[in-house]
Formats: sequence, C-alpha cells, structure tokens
Amino acid sequence: MMLTTLHAIDRFRVAILVSLFLTVSPSFAADKVIVFAASSLTNALNEIGQQYEQKNDVNVVFSYASSSTLARQVIQGAPADLYLSANQKWMDYAEQKGAVNPRSRTTLLSNRLVLVAPKSSETTVIDINADWDMSTAIGDSRLAVGDPDHVPAGRYAKQALQTLHLWQKAEPLLARANNVRGALVLVERAEAKYGIVYATDAQIASDVKIVGTFPASSHKQIEYPLVMVQSKPTQAAQDFYQYLLSPDARKVFEQFGFGVK
Repeated sequence: MMLTTLHAIDRFRVAILVSLFLTVSPSFAADKVIVFAASSLTNALNEIGQQYEQKNDVNVVFSYASSSTLARQVIQGAPADLYLSANQKWMDYAEQKGAVNPRSRTTLLSNRLVLVAPKSSETTVIDINADWDMSTAIGDSRLAVGDPDHVPAGRYAKQALQTLHLWQKAEPLLARANNVRGALVLVERAEAKYGIVYATDAQIASDVKIVGTFPASSHKQIEYPLVMVQSKPTQAAQDFYQYLLSPDARKVFEQFGFGVK
C-alpha cells in the first residue's frame, strides 16, 4: 500500500513538472516584446502591432505615455525591450544614464506642429506669425499644449512661440496637459479654444480641425528616435525592431501622417 502511494505521489510530481514546463517553455509559449512609446504614436503602433502578431507568434505589448515619463521608467529599470521617443532630448538622457543600447539607436520618424480648434469653431485659417493677436483670438479661453516643462510637443510649441515672439502672450493662457493627447482632448471637448499638437494627432481626431501650421523654421525638427533597451536583446525584440524599419511598417506610419526617415 505504501509503495503504491509513493508511486502515485511520484506520478503527481511528474505531472506538475510537465505542466510547468509547458507553461514556461519558449517552444510552447509565445514570445513577448514590450515597447515603450510616446503617446502620439498610439494609433500607428497599435495597427503595426496587430499586423505583426497576425504573422508571428509574438505578443507585442505597448506602454504609452509622455517621452519624459517613459525615459525615467527605463532608467529606473522598467522591463522595456524597445523605447520610441518623441524627441532626441529624452533619448539622449536615457543614453547618458546608460539605460539603453546606444548601438541600436536610429531616428525613425518625423512630424509637424499645428494649431487646432474645435470642429464647431468659426475659425478657418490663422496665419501664425509675430503679428497674430493671440490674446484677442483666445479671449477668456485657453491654449492647450503638452506641458512645456516635460512633454516634447509642449517643448516644440514653446520653441515655436518664442521664435515668433508670441511666448509672453501665450504663457498665461496655457492649459498644460500631461501629454499631447491630453491637449488634443481639451480642444475636442471645446474646453480650450485652440491647441498646439502634432499634425498626426490632428489627423486622427474627428472633433478638431487644423487652422494653422507652424513654420518648420520656428522649432527644432520633430524627430522620433528608436532604440533597443537591453544590452543583450531577445531575438523577439530584435525581430520587432527590424519590422519597425520595414516597408510594411513604413506604410502604416505614412498612413497616419508621419514622415519616415
């Protein structure tokens, strides 16, 4: 009886071990790639990720936030495989802290800065220059931007307004959002009369319209650098990194209004 019981226990242990092996073995479980990306990339990357998963046994997980927030998380050791920033500054910061793989760094995309208004607004076109009477145009409302102290879109907006000698008028009127999508929402809800966002964000928003485009010379070029985080990236991370550089991904990025380097 005792021997029979021991055999039963041994069979039970083997069953547990086999179950655990099937659960964690890479040959039976899909690989996972974790991508930290700027909020302005949400729609394009979601589509790219879906396309990639249809062709590969890989689970692509995206974490979207402002580039500054993501850079700090990467520096603190968050388990990201790839980091895609909305400007070079925060990528520089992560690289200086030794938090990313610098050999994999490449500039992937570009964008434009535009002025948007609610679709119901009577405003049609604004010529954005030093003569624009911003205070009168905005009145008792607000100008929505990503927080210029932290958010790349807000930094570009501040640079442009300073170049055009409009910053002193604009600063008291700002509604500062945690990221560029937050600024877009304020305009969509008509809680701000105007907003400064990326052209790609305006393109996917149904309740706003572009009423002006900032001169490219008024701010630094809007660039999106891509990097692998780990010094020894997994094969799944390397493969998805290469896919983001591929013609298939390029088509999606261009569809959503990004310039591809």
